[in-house]
Amino acid sequence: MTRDHDSRADGLTVAIIPARGGSKGVPRKNLRRVGGVPLVERAVRSAAAASAIDLVVVTTDDDEIAELSEASGARVIRRPAELSGDAASSESALLHAMDELEANGDTVGTVVFMQATSPFIAGQRIDEAVAHITHDRFDSVFSAHETYGFLWRRAEQGEAAAINHAADHRPRRQDREPHYLETGAFYAFSAAGFRAAGHRFFGRIGIVEVPEQTAMEIDDEQQLAVASAVASLVDQPDGIDAAAIVTDFDGVHTDDTVLIDSDGHEHVRVSREDGMGVSRLRRAGIPMLILSTETNTVVGARGRKLKVPVLQAIDDKAQALAEWAAEQGIALSDIAYLGNDVNDLGAMRAVGWPIAVADAHPLVRAQARVVLTRGGGDGAVRELIERVLSADRRR
Repeated sequence: MTRDHDSRADGLTVAIIPARGGSKGVPRKNLRRVGGVPLVERAVRSAAAASAIDLVVVTTDDDEIAELSEASGARVIRRPAELSGDAASSESALLHAMDELEANGDTVGTVVFMQATSPFIAGQRIDEAVAHITHDRFDSVFSAHETYGFLWRRAEQGEAAAINHAADHRPRRQDREPHYLETGAFYAFSAAGFRAAGHRFFGRIGIVEVPEQTAMEIDDEQQLAVASAVASLVDQPDGIDAAAIVTDFDGVHTDDTVLIDSDGHEHVRVSREDGMGVSRLRRAGIPMLILSTETNTVVGARGRKLKVPVLQAIDDKAQALAEWAAEQGIALSDIAYLGNDVNDLGAMRAVGWPIAVADAHPLVRAQARVVLTRGGGDGAVRELIERVLSADRRR
């Protein structure tokens, strides 16, 4: 008999994210950044974005991961050493976390097991997975993407053998049955069923389809680089929820070219759009700073025109940024930093919203949480300001 109920009637729906400190393929993997955000924080945010999740838990043996997870809004459960080695199963970590929750008086009804190594998990897919369990359609479900690929294996003598098709029959895609490739991003199941079975696949097993372009799992440096390169295309946040904006100057307010007259004076090209945007930002009461490694009268003149403070001749942008943020009483996690070249990477790693102009250096684009559509000197500053204003929490 099908029963329709809310998971809260039978206990909490808990997202559990195992995140060890150790990793062989990618050192400190769960703390590495994709789209400017550490992997474990991305997982916490994805879980929190799902309306069906009552509690987000990170189980870890690592102090830094624990601190970051708590700052991101998760409850941390310390995992013992015997469950933190390479040979320890994910199931053992999940059971330990469930036991700790139950011992604390939290009854667990449904579990969503999420892997931080999958950086592109959408909250609505998690909601879909939970609904399958709480509405008793399935006992366990997993994320997968549809594939029509012809699969092969190597036989005993090394020759190729067809798996999901006949080698002598190659039907068109529209005539083939789709198969589903498990992504490893998330699994959902009833807590009681999981305890009884001891593993994540049991009873009636269902599939939650996810887009193939988001089905990425990071196990080595190359996969991390690919995920970083596509993050700005997959994430695409509309609003940028920042409390302050800090920018580089050359290549951000300008197109990174300089005209030099016969007297040696430098001239740069800037966008009037940016000036209007800065005016709107100032009226909204959102602080802004221009931070430059150069010492140039042009930078100071532009800052005065925009009525924006300027710090020049800065060798360590991250340190200068941290000092300015402390003076302003603004958390680094609430700052958007807009850069274009490699000398911006330190500052970008320090903030919650690392942003790149459209024509930024590839390393900067890979570090960015958002890559703008406009280039330096072509309205990039205005674009960033408009996106910050659209998400301004104080309006």
